[in-house]
Amino acid sequence: MASTETAVRRTPRQLLAAIVGVVFLLVGVLGFIPGVTTNYDMLTGAGHHSGALLLGIFTVSILHNIVHLAFGVAGLALARTPGGAKAFLVGGGVIYLVLWLYGLLIDQDSAANFVPVNTADNWLHFGLGVGMIALGLIPLGATRGPIADSR
Repeated sequence: MASTETAVRRTPRQLLAAIVGVVFLLVGVLGFIPGVTTNYDMLTGAGHHSGALLLGIFTVSILHNIVHLAFGVAGLALARTPGGAKAFLVGGGVIYLVLWLYGLLIDQDSAANFVPVNTADNWLHFGLGVGMIALGLIPLGATRGPIADSR
């Protein structure tokens, strides 16, 4: 049996960006699964009338789930390079902090709540924003060494 050694160099930040991307993909998919999303029959395309709750806590709509899926795809795509991983984490974090502020400022029962968000979403968005920016900016080391791929 021949052994092939492939050098794969990924920074810790690239790995973290990929993990964050996978989590966003998972959340986006779970938002479409009845049972994981309660009140699934109340899932709307967009707007504050959606009564669907991911994990029984976070308001979701079809648009909200698609945003999670898009963030996941972006995370995986950008995690392919160190600069892309940093841009995804910092840029995504800024977007989530803006969404947090938006959620605090709008009337949740108005048409302005088109995503939609509730109080639990707002504080999750705050945590995501701060966490993603921190992961994008804190020093994490250079690279991991080669990984042997035995077949």
